[in-house]
Amino acid sequence: MGDRDRDAAADSSRARRHRLPAPRALDRGARVRGRDAQGLQPLERRLTNGLVSVVIVTWNSAPFLRRCLAALAAQTYRPIELIHVDNASSDDSVAIVRECATAQHIINDTNRGFSAAVNHAVRVANGEFVLLLNPDAYLEPDYVSSLVSAMDGFGMATGKLLQADSGFVDSKGIRMTRSGRHFDIGQGSRESGVGSRRPEKTSDSDTRHPTPDTQEVFGVSGAAAMYRATFITDVTVGGEFLDEDFFAFREDADVAWRGRLFGWKAIYVPEAVAHHVRTVTPEKRRALSAVINMHGVKNRFLLRLKNEGLYLALRNAPFELTRDLIVILATLTIERSSLPALTWLWKNRRRIMEKRRAIQSRRRISDRDLAGWFV
Repeated sequence: MGDRDRDAAADSSRARRHRLPAPRALDRGARVRGRDAQGLQPLERRLTNGLVSVVIVTWNSAPFLRRCLAALAAQTYRPIELIHVDNASSDDSVAIVRECATAQHIINDTNRGFSAAVNHAVRVANGEFVLLLNPDAYLEPDYVSSLVSAMDGFGMATGKLLQADSGFVDSKGIRMTRSGRHFDIGQGSRESGVGSRRPEKTSDSDTRHPTPDTQEVFGVSGAAAMYRATFITDVTVGGEFLDEDFFAFREDADVAWRGRLFGWKAIYVPEAVAHHVRTVTPEKRRALSAVINMHGVKNRFLLRLKNEGLYLALRNAPFELTRDLIVILATLTIERSSLPALTWLWKNRRRIMEKRRAIQSRRRISDRDLAGWFV
């Protein structure tokens, strides 16, 4: 048996020894068919104080699941409920989750995308907090407890995400640039400070930094992101927490920007440590599938079309237009497989503007107040 096989066997053994306790709010092994998702109403659920609802979305995720579930079972925090959504996997993803953990299972007959899967899950979640956990991520034992302890005054939280099996940083949160791009803070570094905005003291009693080690960030990576349930309810637009037009990729930056517009804040908690096997990064673009790259192009424009106000658009115009020109020219010449992204944006322009109006009409924070985040 090789080292990898021994590790997998050990993970499986730990998962069986540390099964998650059955949450009171859920029937053991409950199953909800994907077709029921179409009839779900907007967020109308009973919240249980202190409960953390962990949402795991799978799509052919079997190679990672045992380690992910074993680490979740070993969390020091209780109570936790697990909601598993499978997007029509053709591997053993569903069987592995059933083997290793007590969960509510939502089994989709087709791949409805990450955003739609998460939306289905949060509609049935009962937790005061919701943790989105990628199946290719695994948590240190105090991850959940550390985030819950830091959530006072914040709608979003993340810990220190490290690249799996290395000492390099994967993400300490999301930062924005004036070109309209967003990046994971500290990615690829061993020792990196948190890339927050320039200090902005609002009052003598400003409490944005609860401890010297925690820091406010623009948003949080969806790989292991915690959201307050009231945040989810507040930022939901058109019955969707995550915009299902994104399908996958950049949806975490979108909900972070929307949350910022609605007056919510995000916090980075370094004591909470997780590990992530990241497969999608800018430098790996040429190795990614055409579908992934197409959604990446579509979503970079969709992100700004919905959330960016006039002040930011004018302030950032030289940087954004330069980047837009590069992306469009590359799409027309080098990466023609992403052309459907541009045609989709045009065909759905009215729908995008409707979403924009819904978001902008509810915003509580001005672009001038957000400008310091775009550097």
